[in-house]
Amino acid sequence: MSSDIVKDKKGAFVEFLLVFSLGSNMSLSGPALGSGTRTARRAFEFGRTYVVRPKGKHQATIVWLHGLGDNGLSWSQLLETLPLPNIKWICPTAPSQPITLFGGFPSTAWCDVSDLSEDANEDLEGLDASAAHVVSLLSTEPPHIKLGVGGFSMGAATSLYSATCFVEGKYGNRDPYPTNLSAVVGLSGWLPCSKVLSNRLEGVEGAASRAASLPILLCHGKADDVVRFKFGEKSSQKLSSSGFQDVTFKIYNGLGHYTIPEEMDELCAWLTSKLGLGGSHN
Repeated sequence: MSSDIVKDKKGAFVEFLLVFSLGSNMSLSGPALGSGTRTARRAFEFGRTYVVRPKGKHQATIVWLHGLGDNGLSWSQLLETLPLPNIKWICPTAPSQPITLFGGFPSTAWCDVSDLSEDANEDLEGLDASAAHVVSLLSTEPPHIKLGVGGFSMGAATSLYSATCFVEGKYGNRDPYPTNLSAVVGLSGWLPCSKVLSNRLEGVEGAASRAASLPILLCHGKADDVVRFKFGEKSSQKLSSSGFQDVTFKIYNGLGHYTIPEEMDELCAWLTSKLGLGGSHN
């Protein structure tokens, strides 16, 4: 990888083709439970998981989700280089599944994408399956370890969806969400189901407290030509207006649909602060 620019090359390329062929209005919201009326459940076969073990004292475990068309390996290689010795990284690979926007052509993806518009239906079944996979990967961690989820692009969207499930205490299919999250990160992504978020959380016992105390870091480039900057900005605003009080939104002028060392430095500092991580060899 280049020392000055680190790109999510494969995933970004696939997403660029997707957006180039059908416009740039990445779905940010949709009907409340658009896919919940399906009678038959899809089978999801997740790919290989790559693990980066902590070089110091194990204090936190974070599941990191790649972008559309990518796999867990590329991000595991980057995350291993970060000066965060007390974090264990788990980098799964999404299922290969038919993508509606590709005319059914399969790609590794955390959910299906049917349309790039403000009114697109959300693939709640796919989002729920991916969020549940994250929970499964975190379920065997020791009880004293702080848990988090993060990702890039579609992986960021799935991470933010997981955050909303944690705060509500339920997946979109109403099954209970059993894991406690201590940090959520979204790079170059968007917030699924944003239109119904406030309604989902209203009146839910404990939701306001969980939303207020969950740290979320969002980073987005102003020159992103795949997931437009306005969707990252709207996602941050929607989270804040829905009771998420610890949302950090970092803007990078000139940054496209990839990540750079400056952004990774911001990520390291934020995680160290929010998770209370110790020194290099504690």
